[in-house]
Amino acid sequence: MPPQLRSFIEVDPESPFPIQNLPYGIFSPKSQSSDEGDNSQCRVGVALGTKVVDLAVLAEAGIFDGAFDAVAAFRSPTLNAFMSLGPAAWRAARAALQAALSADGPRSLAGNASLLRACVRERSDVALHLPADIGDYTDFFSCREHATACGTMFRGAANALNPNWLCLPVAYHGRASSVVLSGAAVRRPNGQRARDPKDPSQGPVFGPSTKLDYELEVAFFVGTGTEMGEVLSIEQARDHVFGCVLLNDWSARDVQTWEYVPLGPFLSKSFCSSISPWVVPMAALEPFAAPTSGGSVQDPPPLAYLHDARYGSYDCVLEVAIQPAGAPAPPVTVSRSNMACLHWTMAQQLAHHTSGGCPLRPGDLMGSGTISAATGLPAPAAGSGGGAGGGGGGRDAVGERGTRAFLLDGDTVVLRGYCQGDGYRVGFGDCVGTVLPALDRGEFESDGVQ
Repeated sequence: MPPQLRSFIEVDPESPFPIQNLPYGIFSPKSQSSDEGDNSQCRVGVALGTKVVDLAVLAEAGIFDGAFDAVAAFRSPTLNAFMSLGPAAWRAARAALQAALSADGPRSLAGNASLLRACVRERSDVALHLPADIGDYTDFFSCREHATACGTMFRGAANALNPNWLCLPVAYHGRASSVVLSGAAVRRPNGQRARDPKDPSQGPVFGPSTKLDYELEVAFFVGTGTEMGEVLSIEQARDHVFGCVLLNDWSARDVQTWEYVPLGPFLSKSFCSSISPWVVPMAALEPFAAPTSGGSVQDPPPLAYLHDARYGSYDCVLEVAIQPAGAPAPPVTVSRSNMACLHWTMAQQLAHHTSGGCPLRPGDLMGSGTISAATGLPAPAAGSGGGAGGGGGGRDAVGERGTRAFLLDGDTVVLRGYCQGDGYRVGFGDCVGTVLPALDRGEFESDGVQ
Protein backbone atom coordinates (compact mmCIF):
# COMPACT_ATOMS: atom_id res chain seq x y z
CA MET A 1 0.00 0.00 0.00
CA PRO A 2 1.28 3.52 -0.76
CA PRO A 3 2.44 5.65 2.18
CA GLN A 4 -0.31 8.24 1.45
CA LEU A 5 -2.95 5.69 2.42
CA ARG A 6 -5.19 7.17 5.14
CA SER A 7 -7.58 5.58 7.60
CA PHE A 8 -11.02 6.92 8.37
CA ILE A 9 -10.00 6.54 12.04
CA GLU A 10 -7.97 9.62 12.94
CA VAL A 11 -4.33 8.86 13.77
CA ASP A 12 -1.81 11.36 15.12
CA PRO A 13 1.26 11.69 12.82
CA GLU A 14 3.51 10.71 15.72
CA SER A 15 1.45 7.67 16.69
CA PRO A 16 3.38 4.43 16.16
CA PHE A 17 0.22 2.76 14.86
CA PRO A 18 -0.99 4.26 11.55
CA ILE A 19 -2.72 2.24 8.84
CA GLN A 20 0.71 1.63 7.30
CA ASN A 21 1.56 -0.47 10.37
CA LEU A 22 -1.43 -2.46 11.71
CA PRO A 23 0.54 -4.53 14.25
CA TYR A 24 -1.06 -7.68 15.65
CA GLY A 25 -1.69 -8.33 19.33
CA ILE A 26 -3.83 -10.29 21.76
CA PHE A 27 -6.40 -8.40 23.83
CA SER A 28 -9.42 -8.95 26.04
CA PRO A 29 -12.02 -6.53 27.38
CA LYS A 30 -11.19 -5.11 30.80
CA SER A 31 -13.51 -6.19 33.56
CA GLN A 32 -15.78 -3.53 35.00
CA SER A 33 -14.15 -3.82 38.42
CA SER A 34 -10.45 -3.70 37.48
CA ASP A 35 -7.87 -3.25 34.73
CA GLU A 36 -7.51 -7.01 34.45
CA GLY A 37 -8.72 -8.63 31.26
CA ASP A 38 -11.03 -11.59 30.92
CA ASN A 39 -8.65 -14.32 29.74
CA SER A 40 -11.53 -16.37 28.38
CA GLN A 41 -12.22 -13.53 25.93
CA CYS A 42 -8.70 -13.24 24.47
CA ARG A 43 -8.65 -12.78 20.71
CA VAL A 44 -6.56 -11.14 17.95
CA GLY A 45 -6.65 -7.43 17.24
CA VAL A 46 -4.65 -4.79 15.42
CA ALA A 47 -3.67 -1.39 16.79
CA LEU A 48 -4.75 1.69 14.84
CA GLY A 49 -4.01 5.02 16.51
CA THR A 50 -5.59 4.86 19.96
CA LYS A 51 -7.97 2.07 18.90
CA VAL A 52 -7.91 -1.70 18.82
CA VAL A 53 -9.74 -3.38 15.96
CA ASP A 54 -11.26 -6.78 16.79
CA LEU A 55 -10.32 -9.11 13.94
CA ALA A 56 -12.63 -11.90 15.10
CA VAL A 57 -15.61 -9.64 14.54
CA LEU A 58 -14.32 -8.63 11.10
CA ALA A 59 -13.71 -12.27 10.25
CA GLU A 60 -17.28 -13.17 11.12
CA ALA A 61 -18.43 -10.29 8.91
CA GLY A 62 -16.57 -11.89 5.98
CA ILE A 63 -14.08 -9.15 5.13
CA PHE A 64 -11.26 -11.68 4.56
CA ASP A 65 -13.14 -13.33 1.64
CA GLY A 66 -12.39 -16.90 2.65
CA ALA A 67 -8.69 -16.55 1.78
CA PHE A 68 -8.03 -18.57 4.96
CA ASP A 69 -9.99 -19.68 8.02
CA ALA A 70 -9.99 -16.21 9.54
CA VAL A 71 -12.59 -16.94 12.23
CA ALA A 72 -10.51 -19.77 13.70
CA ALA A 73 -7.26 -17.78 13.40
CA PHE A 74 -8.58 -14.60 14.99
CA ARG A 75 -10.77 -16.18 17.69
CA SER A 76 -7.60 -17.82 19.00
CA PRO A 77 -6.11 -16.61 22.34
CA THR A 78 -2.64 -16.38 20.73
CA LEU A 79 -1.21 -15.47 17.33
CA ASN A 80 0.24 -18.95 16.82
CA ALA A 81 -2.62 -20.22 14.65
CA PHE A 82 -2.49 -17.20 12.35
CA MET A 83 1.31 -17.21 12.18
CA SER A 84 1.32 -20.88 11.19
CA LEU A 85 -0.76 -20.14 8.05
CA GLY A 86 2.21 -18.61 6.24
CA PRO A 87 2.97 -15.61 4.03
CA ALA A 88 0.01 -15.96 1.64
CA ALA A 89 -2.47 -15.69 4.53
CA TRP A 90 -0.48 -12.85 6.12
CA ARG A 91 -0.56 -10.87 2.85
CA ALA A 92 -4.26 -11.53 2.32
CA ALA A 93 -5.13 -10.43 5.85
CA ARG A 94 -3.09 -7.23 5.59
CA ALA A 95 -4.56 -6.29 2.20
CA ALA A 96 -8.11 -6.88 3.44
CA LEU A 97 -7.53 -4.88 6.63
CA GLN A 98 -5.98 -1.90 4.87
CA ALA A 99 -8.83 -1.85 2.36
CA ALA A 100 -11.46 -2.09 5.10
CA LEU A 101 -9.88 0.58 7.31
CA SER A 102 -8.97 3.07 4.57
CA ALA A 103 -10.69 6.44 4.36
CA ASP A 104 -12.08 5.67 0.92
CA GLY A 105 -12.31 2.88 -1.61
CA PRO A 106 -14.99 0.32 -2.45
CA ARG A 107 -14.20 -1.94 0.52
CA SER A 108 -13.92 0.74 3.20
CA LEU A 109 -16.00 0.20 6.32
CA ALA A 110 -16.23 3.95 6.97
CA GLY A 111 -20.00 3.98 6.52
CA ASN A 112 -20.78 0.72 8.33
CA ALA A 113 -21.62 2.15 11.73
CA SER A 114 -23.01 -1.04 13.28
CA LEU A 115 -19.97 -3.16 12.35
CA LEU A 116 -17.59 -0.45 13.57
CA ARG A 117 -19.36 -0.27 16.93
CA ALA A 118 -18.85 -4.00 17.28
CA CYS A 119 -15.18 -4.18 16.27
CA VAL A 120 -13.49 -0.91 17.30
CA ARG A 121 -12.48 -0.39 20.93
CA GLU A 122 -10.43 2.21 22.75
CA ARG A 123 -7.04 0.82 23.68
CA SER A 124 -7.61 2.08 27.23
CA ASP A 125 -10.64 -0.24 27.50
CA VAL A 126 -8.76 -3.48 26.80
CA ALA A 127 -6.06 -5.52 28.51
CA LEU A 128 -3.16 -6.78 26.43
CA HIS A 129 -1.63 -10.24 26.72
CA LEU A 130 1.47 -12.06 25.48
CA PRO A 131 0.98 -12.21 21.72
CA ALA A 132 2.09 -15.83 21.31
CA ASP A 133 2.60 -19.11 23.07
CA ILE A 134 6.41 -18.98 23.04
CA GLY A 135 7.73 -22.51 22.90
CA ASP A 136 11.39 -21.61 22.49
CA TYR A 137 13.48 -18.47 22.78
CA THR A 138 16.88 -17.93 21.14
CA ASP A 139 18.94 -14.80 21.74
CA PHE A 140 21.53 -13.87 19.13
CA PHE A 141 24.58 -11.64 19.50
CA SER A 142 24.34 -9.81 16.19
CA CYS A 143 25.61 -6.26 16.75
CA ARG A 144 29.36 -5.81 16.29
CA GLU A 145 29.60 -2.72 18.50
CA HIS A 146 27.98 -4.53 21.42
CA ALA A 147 29.92 -7.76 20.84
CA THR A 148 33.16 -5.76 20.88
CA ALA A 149 32.22 -3.93 24.07
CA CYS A 150 31.11 -7.16 25.75
CA GLY A 151 34.26 -8.97 24.71
CA THR A 152 36.40 -6.12 25.98
CA MET A 153 34.75 -6.37 29.39
CA PHE A 154 35.20 -10.13 29.63
CA ARG A 155 38.48 -10.73 27.74
CA GLY A 156 40.18 -7.38 27.22
CA ALA A 157 40.43 -5.19 24.11
CA ALA A 158 43.03 -7.38 22.39
CA ASN A 159 40.63 -10.35 22.32
CA ALA A 160 37.30 -8.53 22.21
CA LEU A 161 35.85 -10.48 19.27
CA ASN A 162 36.26 -14.23 19.25
CA PRO A 163 37.43 -15.56 15.85
CA ASN A 164 34.03 -17.16 15.15
CA TRP A 165 31.95 -14.00 15.65
CA LEU A 166 32.46 -12.68 12.10
CA CYS A 167 31.78 -16.13 10.64
CA LEU A 168 28.42 -17.10 12.14
CA PRO A 169 25.49 -15.62 14.08
CA VAL A 170 26.44 -16.43 17.67
CA ALA A 171 23.49 -17.22 19.98
CA TYR A 172 22.39 -18.94 23.15
CA HIS A 173 19.18 -20.78 24.00
CA GLY A 174 17.14 -18.59 26.37
CA ARG A 175 14.32 -19.36 28.77
CA ALA A 176 10.88 -18.96 27.14
CA SER A 177 9.02 -19.38 30.44
CA SER A 178 10.38 -16.06 31.76
CA VAL A 179 9.39 -13.93 28.75
CA VAL A 180 6.86 -11.40 30.06
CA LEU A 181 4.72 -8.66 28.56
CA SER A 182 5.65 -5.00 28.79
CA GLY A 183 4.45 -3.58 32.10
CA ALA A 184 5.24 -6.67 34.16
CA ALA A 185 7.54 -5.98 37.09
CA VAL A 186 11.14 -7.22 36.95
CA ARG A 187 12.42 -8.86 40.13
CA ARG A 188 16.13 -8.32 40.80
CA PRO A 189 17.61 -11.83 40.80
CA ASN A 190 19.69 -13.52 43.44
CA GLY A 191 22.71 -15.41 42.22
CA GLN A 192 26.35 -16.27 42.60
CA ARG A 193 28.91 -13.61 41.78
CA ALA A 194 32.65 -13.40 42.32
CA ARG A 195 33.68 -12.36 45.82
CA ASP A 196 36.51 -10.40 44.20
CA PRO A 197 36.02 -9.88 40.44
CA LYS A 198 39.77 -9.32 40.04
CA ASP A 199 40.64 -12.58 41.81
CA PRO A 200 38.27 -15.45 40.87
CA SER A 201 40.23 -17.79 43.14
CA GLN A 202 38.49 -16.13 46.09
CA GLY A 203 35.29 -17.96 45.06
CA PRO A 204 31.69 -16.74 45.00
CA VAL A 205 29.16 -15.07 47.26
CA PHE A 206 25.40 -15.45 46.88
CA GLY A 207 22.89 -12.64 46.99
CA PRO A 208 21.08 -9.97 44.96
CA SER A 209 22.76 -8.93 41.74
CA THR A 210 24.50 -5.58 42.19
CA LYS A 211 24.90 -5.00 38.44
CA LEU A 212 21.41 -5.29 36.97
CA ASP A 213 21.30 -4.05 33.38
CA TYR A 214 18.90 -3.60 30.49
CA GLU A 215 19.48 -4.75 26.90
CA LEU A 216 17.93 -2.94 23.94
CA GLU A 217 16.94 -5.56 21.35
CA VAL A 218 14.53 -6.24 18.52
CA ALA A 219 13.10 -9.77 18.37
CA PHE A 220 11.16 -11.57 15.68
CA PHE A 221 8.52 -14.28 15.87
CA VAL A 222 8.77 -17.39 13.72
CA GLY A 223 5.64 -17.89 11.62
CA THR A 224 5.48 -21.22 9.86
CA GLY A 225 7.53 -24.01 11.42
CA THR A 226 9.89 -26.61 10.00
CA GLU A 227 10.37 -30.34 10.42
CA MET A 228 13.22 -31.98 12.29
CA GLY A 229 16.19 -32.07 9.91
CA GLU A 230 14.75 -29.47 7.51
CA VAL A 231 17.25 -26.79 6.50
CA LEU A 232 16.22 -23.33 5.30
CA SER A 233 18.03 -21.30 2.68
CA ILE A 234 18.34 -17.56 3.18
CA GLU A 235 15.40 -16.87 0.86
CA GLN A 236 13.26 -19.55 2.49
CA ALA A 237 14.11 -18.17 5.92
CA ARG A 238 12.58 -14.80 5.03
CA ASP A 239 9.18 -16.44 4.54
CA HIS A 240 9.30 -17.85 8.08
CA VAL A 241 9.68 -14.44 9.78
CA PHE A 242 6.26 -13.16 10.86
CA GLY A 243 7.00 -9.86 12.59
CA CYS A 244 8.99 -7.99 15.23
CA VAL A 245 8.70 -6.73 18.80
CA LEU A 246 11.00 -4.81 21.12
CA LEU A 247 12.86 -6.98 23.62
CA ASN A 248 14.56 -6.06 26.89
CA ASP A 249 16.71 -9.05 27.77
CA TRP A 250 17.44 -8.02 31.35
CA SER A 251 20.90 -9.07 32.51
CA ALA A 252 22.68 -9.54 35.83
CA ARG A 253 26.20 -8.61 34.74
CA ASP A 254 27.99 -9.71 37.91
CA VAL A 255 26.28 -13.11 37.82
CA GLN A 256 26.99 -13.35 34.09
CA THR A 257 30.71 -12.66 34.51
CA TRP A 258 31.04 -15.44 37.08
CA GLU A 259 28.94 -18.11 35.33
CA TYR A 260 29.36 -17.63 31.59
CA VAL A 261 32.53 -19.76 31.20
CA PRO A 262 32.45 -22.36 29.69
CA LEU A 263 28.84 -22.64 28.44
CA GLY A 264 27.53 -19.08 28.40
CA PRO A 265 24.85 -17.20 30.35
CA PHE A 266 22.36 -19.07 32.52
CA LEU A 267 20.78 -17.54 35.64
CA SER A 268 22.11 -14.10 34.67
CA LYS A 269 19.57 -14.05 31.81
CA SER A 270 16.83 -16.54 32.66
CA PHE A 271 15.09 -14.47 35.36
CA CYS A 272 13.19 -12.14 32.98
CA SER A 273 12.92 -10.90 29.37
CA SER A 274 10.29 -8.25 28.49
CA ILE A 275 8.64 -7.80 25.08
CA SER A 276 6.34 -5.13 23.68
CA PRO A 277 2.75 -6.32 23.10
CA TRP A 278 2.25 -5.44 19.42
CA VAL A 279 3.90 -7.53 16.68
CA VAL A 280 4.85 -5.32 13.73
CA PRO A 281 4.50 -7.33 10.49
CA MET A 282 7.52 -7.46 8.22
CA ALA A 283 5.48 -5.89 5.42
CA ALA A 284 5.21 -2.73 7.55
CA LEU A 285 9.01 -2.59 7.97
CA GLU A 286 9.93 -3.31 4.35
CA PRO A 287 9.59 0.33 3.14
CA PHE A 288 12.39 1.16 5.58
CA ALA A 289 14.88 -1.48 4.40
CA ALA A 290 18.36 0.04 4.56
CA PRO A 291 22.03 -0.96 4.39
CA THR A 292 23.60 -1.78 7.72
CA SER A 293 25.61 0.99 9.33
CA GLY A 294 28.79 -0.96 8.62
CA GLY A 295 28.18 -1.06 4.87
CA SER A 296 26.51 -3.44 2.46
CA VAL A 297 29.22 -6.14 2.45
CA GLN A 298 30.19 -8.50 5.28
CA ASP A 299 33.95 -8.80 5.70
CA PRO A 300 35.09 -11.52 5.82
CA PRO A 301 32.33 -12.89 3.57
CA PRO A 302 30.23 -15.57 5.27
CA LEU A 303 30.11 -19.15 4.05
CA ALA A 304 27.83 -19.83 1.08
CA TYR A 305 24.82 -20.98 3.12
CA LEU A 306 24.86 -17.60 4.95
CA HIS A 307 25.35 -15.40 1.89
CA ASP A 308 22.47 -12.90 1.84
CA ALA A 309 22.06 -11.21 -1.54
CA ARG A 310 19.70 -8.69 0.09
CA TYR A 311 22.05 -8.06 3.01
CA GLY A 312 20.85 -5.17 5.13
CA SER A 313 18.56 -4.22 7.96
CA TYR A 314 15.99 -1.46 8.62
CA ASP A 315 16.27 2.25 9.34
CA CYS A 316 14.51 2.00 12.69
CA VAL A 317 15.35 4.42 15.50
CA LEU A 318 15.72 2.67 18.87
CA GLU A 319 15.70 4.47 22.21
CA VAL A 320 16.16 3.71 25.90
CA ALA A 321 14.64 5.95 28.56
CA ILE A 322 14.94 5.61 32.34
CA GLN A 323 12.81 7.02 35.13
CA PRO A 324 14.33 6.51 38.60
CA ALA A 325 11.94 5.78 41.45
CA GLY A 326 10.37 8.99 42.71
CA ALA A 327 11.67 11.07 39.80
CA PRO A 328 9.17 13.23 37.92
CA ALA A 329 7.84 12.01 34.58
CA PRO A 330 8.60 11.69 31.75
CA PRO A 331 11.48 9.19 31.59
CA VAL A 332 14.73 10.65 30.25
CA THR A 333 16.22 9.25 27.03
CA VAL A 334 19.69 7.92 27.83
CA SER A 335 20.61 6.10 24.61
CA ARG A 336 19.61 6.13 20.97
CA SER A 337 20.61 3.49 18.43
CA ASN A 338 19.27 2.06 15.17
CA MET A 339 18.27 -1.37 13.90
CA ALA A 340 20.63 -0.77 10.95
CA CYS A 341 23.52 -1.43 13.35
CA LEU A 342 22.96 -5.19 13.15
CA HIS A 343 25.77 -7.13 11.49
CA TRP A 344 23.77 -10.35 11.00
CA THR A 345 20.34 -10.26 9.32
CA MET A 346 17.21 -12.07 10.50
CA ALA A 347 17.37 -14.34 7.47
CA GLN A 348 20.97 -15.26 8.28
CA GLN A 349 20.07 -15.90 11.91
CA LEU A 350 17.21 -18.22 10.97
CA ALA A 351 19.13 -20.01 8.20
CA HIS A 352 21.97 -20.70 10.63
CA HIS A 353 19.49 -21.78 13.32
CA THR A 354 18.13 -24.53 11.06
CA SER A 355 21.44 -25.47 9.41
CA GLY A 356 21.99 -28.27 11.91
CA GLY A 357 18.45 -29.58 11.52
CA CYS A 358 16.84 -27.88 14.52
CA PRO A 359 13.06 -27.61 13.94
CA LEU A 360 11.17 -24.34 14.28
CA ARG A 361 7.66 -23.89 15.66
CA PRO A 362 5.17 -21.04 15.21
CA GLY A 363 5.69 -18.59 18.04
CA ASP A 364 9.41 -19.25 18.57
CA LEU A 365 11.07 -15.97 19.58
CA MET A 366 14.45 -14.86 18.20
CA GLY A 367 16.25 -11.92 19.84
CA SER A 368 18.77 -9.79 17.95
CA GLY A 369 21.10 -9.29 20.88
CA THR A 370 21.83 -5.82 22.23
CA ILE A 371 21.89 -3.16 19.51
CA SER A 372 24.50 -0.47 20.11
CA ALA A 373 25.59 2.20 17.65
CA ALA A 374 29.11 3.40 16.88
CA THR A 375 27.95 7.00 17.32
CA GLY A 376 24.87 8.63 18.75
CA LEU A 377 23.50 9.29 22.23
CA PRO A 378 25.81 8.86 24.10
CA ALA A 379 28.84 8.17 21.91
CA PRO A 380 29.06 5.23 21.46
CA ALA A 381 25.29 4.79 21.82
CA ALA A 382 25.18 1.82 24.14
CA GLY A 383 22.24 -0.55 23.93
CA SER A 384 22.84 -1.52 27.56
CA GLY A 385 23.61 0.55 30.61
CA GLY A 386 26.73 -1.01 32.09
CA GLY A 387 30.23 -1.77 30.98
CA ALA A 388 29.02 -4.51 28.64
CA GLY A 389 27.19 -1.94 26.57
CA GLY A 390 30.34 0.06 26.02
CA GLY A 391 28.83 3.41 26.93
CA GLY A 392 27.13 3.21 30.27
CA GLY A 393 23.91 4.62 28.87
CA GLY A 394 22.07 4.39 32.18
CA ARG A 395 24.38 6.89 33.83
CA ASP A 396 22.66 9.90 32.26
CA ALA A 397 19.16 9.44 33.65
CA VAL A 398 19.45 9.09 37.37
CA GLY A 399 18.09 12.47 38.41
CA GLU A 400 19.16 13.23 41.97
CA ARG A 401 20.43 9.72 42.65
CA GLY A 402 23.94 10.23 41.33
CA THR A 403 26.03 8.95 38.46
CA ARG A 404 25.96 5.17 38.04
CA ALA A 405 26.12 2.49 35.40
CA PHE A 406 23.59 -0.08 36.62
CA LEU A 407 19.94 -0.13 37.63
CA LEU A 408 18.62 0.51 41.13
CA ASP A 409 15.43 -0.84 42.66
CA GLY A 410 12.51 1.30 41.55
CA ASP A 411 14.03 2.30 38.22
CA THR A 412 11.66 2.07 35.26
CA VAL A 413 13.21 1.31 31.87
CA VAL A 414 11.32 2.18 28.67
CA LEU A 415 12.36 0.92 25.22
CA ARG A 416 10.94 2.60 22.10
CA GLY A 417 11.44 2.06 18.39
CA TYR A 418 10.03 3.55 15.21
CA CYS A 419 10.62 4.02 11.49
CA GLN A 420 9.93 7.55 10.24
CA GLY A 421 7.90 7.79 7.03
CA ASP A 422 6.59 10.80 5.11
CA GLY A 423 3.98 12.14 7.53
CA TYR A 424 3.62 8.91 9.52
CA ARG A 425 5.55 6.56 11.79
CA VAL A 426 5.66 2.78 11.97
CA GLY A 427 6.50 1.92 15.55
CA PHE A 428 6.41 -0.77 18.20
CA GLY A 429 4.94 1.08 21.16
CA ASP A 430 6.70 1.02 24.51
CA CYS A 431 8.38 -1.92 26.22
CA VAL A 432 8.37 -1.08 29.93
CA GLY A 433 9.69 -2.74 33.08
CA THR A 434 10.17 -1.54 36.66
CA VAL A 435 12.80 -3.11 38.91
CA LEU A 436 11.61 -4.66 42.18
CA PRO A 437 13.96 -5.59 45.06
CA ALA A 438 15.34 -9.11 45.18
CA LEU A 439 13.45 -11.65 47.25
CA ASP A 440 14.74 -12.02 50.79
CA ARG A 441 16.53 -15.36 50.89
CA GLY A 442 16.84 -15.84 54.62
CA GLU A 443 18.33 -19.32 54.27
CA PHE A 444 21.37 -17.87 52.51
CA GLU A 445 24.19 -15.80 53.92
CA SER A 446 26.29 -13.45 51.78
CA ASP A 447 29.26 -15.81 51.94
CA GLY A 448 27.47 -18.94 50.80
CA VAL A 449 24.77 -21.48 51.49
CA GLN A 450 24.35 -22.38 55.16
